[in-house]
Amino acid sequence: MIYTLTPNPAVDRELTVPAMEFDSVLRASESRIDFGGKGFNVSRLLKGMETSSTAIGFLAGNAGELLQNGLRSLGIGTDFVWVDGETRTNVSIVTQSHDHYIKVNEKGPLVNFAKQQELLDKIGLLAKRGEWWVLAGSMPPGVADDFYARVVNVLNKHGAHAVLDTTGESLRIGCGEKPFLVKPNAEEIHMLTGLPVNTPAEIAAAAAELRRMGAQNVVVSMGKDGALLHTAEETWLTHSPKIQEKNPIGAGDSMVGGLVWALSNGIPLKEALGWGVASGAATASLSGTEVGTRPLIETLFKQVRFEKLENV
Repeated sequence: MIYTLTPNPAVDRELTVPAMEFDSVLRASESRIDFGGKGFNVSRLLKGMETSSTAIGFLAGNAGELLQNGLRSLGIGTDFVWVDGETRTNVSIVTQSHDHYIKVNEKGPLVNFAKQQELLDKIGLLAKRGEWWVLAGSMPPGVADDFYARVVNVLNKHGAHAVLDTTGESLRIGCGEKPFLVKPNAEEIHMLTGLPVNTPAEIAAAAAELRRMGAQNVVVSMGKDGALLHTAEETWLTHSPKIQEKNPIGAGDSMVGGLVWALSNGIPLKEALGWGVASGAATASLSGTEVGTRPLIETLFKQVRFEKLENV
């Protein structure tokens, strides 16, 4: 089983307007609602790879009901902890020509310590040896930066594998509990370590710093340039296949989904990253909020190139 943990999900509402005007009433020509959350995006990619997963985290109110029902309609399992208040709604206003946008993100509901402990207890009951857990995204109000570290601690005690995809202090503290893998992007690893990330060798050096913080393996996503894998034994640069990019939003989450899908099927880490890069490229090649599906990902995987980096 694969679990995806999203502590601070959102209903993403997008409104399309002919042009951006201030101090005026705008009329939307189109509107759409999506189920926002990095872990949810991973679950959607896994569904496209014909693999089941269970989404967990904190939900609240009518927006939470909307998210849960939406995930279930996609065939994704759910097992949430419910809190007081209302799950956040993030609103985007975009022009029809896609040259301007405004995006406003809410903070999310306050999650007290008792509810945090309820989720940790749930994770302790669900966690099984050898299973895979993706921990992804930001924290809601009331939840400290050490929450992911506490989750990783629970998972390690049960022999489960933690894949951590977050930023800043949550990432730094989380590394200290030795997750199986962490997945920052180049900018995030630069902000955390202060090291330059202008070349593959520099990115590898920054990844090595995260391993010194405790992470067992580090994958750094690099957008259309692919990804870098740094382990105790070796460093690989994984080159992404060439695509006609249509929408890169969510491609990083799809990369994590493809990577975890491969790992859960016993595929070695280097090759698993190739599946992750192919999955990210597949999603980036599609319009809107579509995610890659197995036939497309399998085709793109054949075009992934691996380059071993020496003396890192």
